[in-house]
Amino acid sequence: MSKTSRVGQILAGLASLSATAFCANSTLFQGGTIITFDEASQLPKALRDSSLLVTGDTITKIFDSSDNVTLPADTEIINVQGKIISPGFIDTHRHSWQTAYKTLGSNTSLAEYFGRYGEFTQAGTVFGPDDIYYGTLAGLYEPLNAGVTTILEHAHGTFSNATSSAYLDAVMDSGVRMAFCYAFHELSNGFSFEEQLANFADLMKNERLNSQDLVQIGIAYDAFIQDNNNTQAIVDLVNNNNVSALTMHFLGGPWGNTNSPSKLDQLGLMNSTTPIVFSHASYVTTDDAELLRRYDQYISTTPESEMHYGHGHHYNPLIQDQSALGVDTHFTFSTDIITQARIWLQSTRLRFFYQALDNWNIPRNNPMSANQAFTLATRSGALALRRPDLGVLATGNKADVVVFDGDSPNMLGWSDPVAAVILHSNVGDIRHVMVGGEWRKRDGQLVTKQNKTDVQTKFLESAKRIQKIWLETPLPEMQGEFGGLSHVEYVDAFTVDAVRGNGTGY
Repeated sequence: MSKTSRVGQILAGLASLSATAFCANSTLFQGGTIITFDEASQLPKALRDSSLLVTGDTITKIFDSSDNVTLPADTEIINVQGKIISPGFIDTHRHSWQTAYKTLGSNTSLAEYFGRYGEFTQAGTVFGPDDIYYGTLAGLYEPLNAGVTTILEHAHGTFSNATSSAYLDAVMDSGVRMAFCYAFHELSNGFSFEEQLANFADLMKNERLNSQDLVQIGIAYDAFIQDNNNTQAIVDLVNNNNVSALTMHFLGGPWGNTNSPSKLDQLGLMNSTTPIVFSHASYVTTDDAELLRRYDQYISTTPESEMHYGHGHHYNPLIQDQSALGVDTHFTFSTDIITQARIWLQSTRLRFFYQALDNWNIPRNNPMSANQAFTLATRSGALALRRPDLGVLATGNKADVVVFDGDSPNMLGWSDPVAAVILHSNVGDIRHVMVGGEWRKRDGQLVTKQNKTDVQTKFLESAKRIQKIWLETPLPEMQGEFGGLSHVEYVDAFTVDAVRGNGTGY
């Protein structure tokens, strides 16, 4: 389908939307429990029996429901008694174009991912503009449904001018708030680095992009270790353009130290006014941690990904004051940030419990709180992007709002709203989602700018074709040294036996 056809479909979808898809100029969430943030204590704060007024794209007032407040004449009132009102959740690392791979990587490793699903595989020739568009759009419905309102996208589906344009169109059509970090990479499909620079410059001048404020352009680059003209071009782009973010994958340890904070400091980027997000940082060093704190730059911990693939997150619990949360490859596991916060909370607790238990001692306290997990899922993501107007429900901030049903079977009886969200909620409990004051989910149903059924049909056609190709493609060879690193070799991990008798159940 051509870009013109996609635009026609969007316009038709807009024309058919019911009135519930659009917000009144002002909306009042009346009589709920609002999770705000107390700057003095640096803790989430619950305001009970309170109301939140949204006008346009901004939170204009938060007040006790007993207060006599004059509302704008056109205000729509939403009764949220018994419900929990939360800031939108923030995902600081994601690759939304990969939706067509759903379930193909359910038992894969990171080493296998590199050779099978990543940006340097056959994806560069198999995925066309429509595949990228519908995969990205369908993929972004999922986090919006789960209350994720802001995403930092490591956009490495930039395989051509056409796929890059389709990618950006899908993001803007989705209605999510995003730092769209265009990936520059050495591809084997003929799309040269010079062509990517020209494409990036064209996208920066995109008329539609510059007429809205939800989506902003950033840069993704994974080859800072290479002191060459390409790296210098990226440094110049960051220094000479007002980009929303710079991001890169950084693992360390046996994976190699490419893209470390130390390397970026050598290049003069750590003290940049541009927010920098280092994804994973699994083996971050003390020197790197010091640089992160000195220059107020962040890492994105993706808990489920780092366990699923085997990146590890060996030292991440020690640098949580400069950390936010991310999802990574949503085609392999959960895509909601609440699940990531819960997994991270419990795995971190266990790690520090073991410090006592391994010495036959009994810990008297819990090492990490639900409050801390909630902060990582909201405010910390905003700080990573240097967007203090996000991640916290406060007067003057952007109206990115999530409303939870406090009376669902798994939420009923809550006292602490933060603990209720982090430890008891699921996606089905999310009744309403606003991004910039506009509905993205209402009364438990997604609100889309497109005909969702048509998008799903087009996506499934694309996914069926792509999955057939991947299922017919042999697994990558993984022998000898990994990535040319001396003394780092591929080995077989221990395989679990989960059944009695013959076989393992694997």
